[in-house]
Amino acid sequence: MTSPAPQGGLPPVPSCYRHPGRETHLKCSRCDKSICPDCMIPASVGHHCPDCVAEGRRTQRPALTHFGGSQLGMHGYVTKALIGLNALALIAGALLVGMPAIFGGGLFSPLTEWQFIGGVLGETITVGPQHAVYAGALPEYGSVWPGLDDGGYYRLFTAMFIHYGIIHFAMNMWALWVLGRPLEAALGPVRFAAAYLLCGIGGNVAGYIFSANGVGAGASTAIYGLFAIYFFVLKRLGRDASAIIPVIVVNVAISFAIPGIGIAGHLGGLVTGAIVGAGLAYAPKEHRTLVQTAVLVLTFLGLMGVTVALSLTR
Repeated sequence: MTSPAPQGGLPPVPSCYRHPGRETHLKCSRCDKSICPDCMIPASVGHHCPDCVAEGRRTQRPALTHFGGSQLGMHGYVTKALIGLNALALIAGALLVGMPAIFGGGLFSPLTEWQFIGGVLGETITVGPQHAVYAGALPEYGSVWPGLDDGGYYRLFTAMFIHYGIIHFAMNMWALWVLGRPLEAALGPVRFAAAYLLCGIGGNVAGYIFSANGVGAGASTAIYGLFAIYFFVLKRLGRDASAIIPVIVVNVAISFAIPGIGIAGHLGGLVTGAIVGAGLAYAPKEHRTLVQTAVLVLTFLGLMGVTVALSLTR
């Protein structure tokens, strides 16, 4: 739009295409529209109008990380969400069974119906009133919760969010905060979330195979997997990964040294993390997403296949 021609035959003064009442001699260097100082946006060459900038953002491919993930991972949203889910599970346990779900007078709180309901357990249990727990399916006594032997596969997921008290929770969440943020930034939120959950499931499957009579719970199965993934990510980026090896060795040694710790779950998470980490880190760039997706899907199917097959034989 232009202003009316002034008297004397001088050419009319152009007006900003977004603000018709503002006269201007500035133009967008891309589309040549007249723009006022409030509408001009600095560009590498000249200035652009808001429409050209918006169009450029729509057509520009988003920047990806070295492993093909979104740079949204730099904000750590998934890491924070996982910590929040673990905190909610701790609160839910306290609401269900009271303070024994949080405090136990030692490193771990005592076994309660909260772990029986959502932990790794082969046998079906029945939870009755007054915090009573019965072996087997006894609906006349309370709520029946199927074990993995009877198809309660949800336990492979829920177990990684249930802890034996506040100390167990705090140690795992500190490790998740330290490891999760750099890994999420490197892998992107989607790949990191998938890797974390797979490591937790892998550790819980190992716990089911080798410790079916125990009640496994805690995020440590996934945390041990993150140790392995961190190692492969550092190696792929050409950084020194030697510092993570003693950390892994010390944590494995602690698993053997402290009674009551699920050794099988920790080692299962570590092995799953090694498989997932190698697949995510060393997928060829030409078919990176396809290879990474195949690794994640095949790992999940393999873990579930082993679980289902074992449950059918017990």
